[in-house]
Amino acid sequence: MSTAIVQTLSEKTKGFSIEETLSFLANEYKGKVVFSTSFGQEDQVITVLIAKNDLPITIFTLDTGRLFQETYDVFHKTLKKYKKEIKVYFPEADAVEKLLNEKGPNSFYDSVENRKECCFIRKVAPLTKALKENAVWITGLRAEQSENRNDLALFEYDEKFGIIKFNPLLKWTLKEVEDYLEKNNVPQNALHKQGFVSIGCAPCTREITAGEDIRAGRWWWESSHKECGLHQK
Repeated sequence: MSTAIVQTLSEKTKGFSIEETLSFLANEYKGKVVFSTSFGQEDQVITVLIAKNDLPITIFTLDTGRLFQETYDVFHKTLKKYKKEIKVYFPEADAVEKLLNEKGPNSFYDSVENRKECCFIRKVAPLTKALKENAVWITGLRAEQSENRNDLALFEYDEKFGIIKFNPLLKWTLKEVEDYLEKNNVPQNALHKQGFVSIGCAPCTREITAGEDIRAGRWWWESSHKECGLHQK
């Protein structure tokens, strides 16, 4: 059934622009279309497309409690410029307290298992709450961001969260994203100009150097697939 829905959506929106597809989804699944933003460059493009067309799509973000101040700055600027509500989801306080009391504030550096535990508490659990009872989840994923994302499709069914996933910028290059942001004077995270391409929690993100993979700065101390569990298949 889920495969059939994805195929139908792909066929119905064939030849549509991103804005036309977003409008179609908002109309087709009234009140059940959500967009998750972490205020990265891709997410800022999608936020603008939703806001300028006044689409009834809920924008939400996950505040892990460990974000950069620069991320909060672009959050604030985005709210002021586009006047579009952005709903915030936090991790459960009891779970964070238990983690820190048992393992300390930086347990994620000790092992992949510990890092994924922290990601689950601070990201996956709040995301599960945000996606509950919704039909479509819009993301800012791009194929060139990592090997894991090369085989993604515009429309997919996410078995883990039981939701249709739409990746509108899937085929965009980083240059196309940057050009759009510059042309439309969109607020951006100041860290992008300091070599930070993919920005997550402050203790888990560093700048990258020339020639490094786009996501090399995420969890740089480990050699896993560089995913936190939000978009893993």
